[in-house]
Order: sequence, then structure tokens, then C-alpha cells
Amino acid sequence: MADSDSREDFRPVIRLAQPEEAGALSTLAFRSKAYWGYDIDFMKRCRDELKFSVDDIRSSQSRFYVCENAGEPIGFYALRLLEDSMAELDALFVAPKFIRCGIGTALVEHAKRTAGQLGVGMVVIQGDPNAEAFYLSMGAVAGGYRESASMPGRYLPIFKLTIERVD
Repeated sequence: MADSDSREDFRPVIRLAQPEEAGALSTLAFRSKAYWGYDIDFMKRCRDELKFSVDDIRSSQSRFYVCENAGEPIGFYALRLLEDSMAELDALFVAPKFIRCGIGTALVEHAKRTAGQLGVGMVVIQGDPNAEAFYLSMGAVAGGYRESASMPGRYLPIFKLTIERVD
């Protein structure tokens, strides 16, 4: 947590994203990705993958949730429903000053509960290589690799997270 944030004032809340937040979430995703030290060329090449639209948030196939603190979005995730009671964690980003403060963990736990309520039994995650240890610590298992949509020849780790369904 940033030095200017006190523990008493830190009360993150997770809620459904609103369509008008698409631009802010896209900016947050870009800043979060850049945190890992990728060069400018890399960031330019993946910019389109980090953009979210009003239609993305409104889609009946996706659920976007925002974690906010004092009205400020500090993280979010998107869960995209697939066939056969599966879903993909399509996005998970945390504002740089809140990385390693428990926000990512809270978002994944929320996504697991949401998936279970939707009858999902498995969540697939295409993760950034920097997030491998994080997803494994959340109970995911390695599930191979998938080629990057924005950078042919770059392969990203896939994780699988078994979900307890909530009936």
C-alpha cells in the first residue's frame, strides 16, 4: 500500500463494474501491465488487448467486477463464461501502488465465488509470466501454454482453477 494510504482508511469494496468505467479500467490495466517493466514497444503491441469497451462490460457472457477504495478503482477482473460450465479469467489487474497488498487475492477469491454461483466448475487463466507464482498460490495448477494474441511466438502460461459450485 502506498505511504499516503493509512490502514484505517483502507476499506476496499468489490462491486459490479459499470459500462461507463470502460476507459478507466483500460487505463488501470495498461498501468498494471507496465508495472512489470515491459519496454515501450512491448506495451504498444499489447495495448489493444488491454482495452475494454462499454460492450465488453455489458456482455451477457462476461462479468466485470471492480475493487475500489474510497471511490477509486484499484483493481478489477473479468470472468468470461464459456461452454461446458467453464469460464476464463479474462482480466485481472491491480493498480501498481496496490500490488502486493492483497487486492489480487481478494479479486481471485471473489471470482471463484462468482464462478461457483454461476455453476462454473473450472476457470481457465492465461497469465502473465510474472503472475505464475501468484496463481499457483491461489490453488491453480499449470495447464500448458497459449500463444499471445498480440505477439506471435510469445507463449503465456495457462492455469486451471477448480471451482466449488454453489447450488
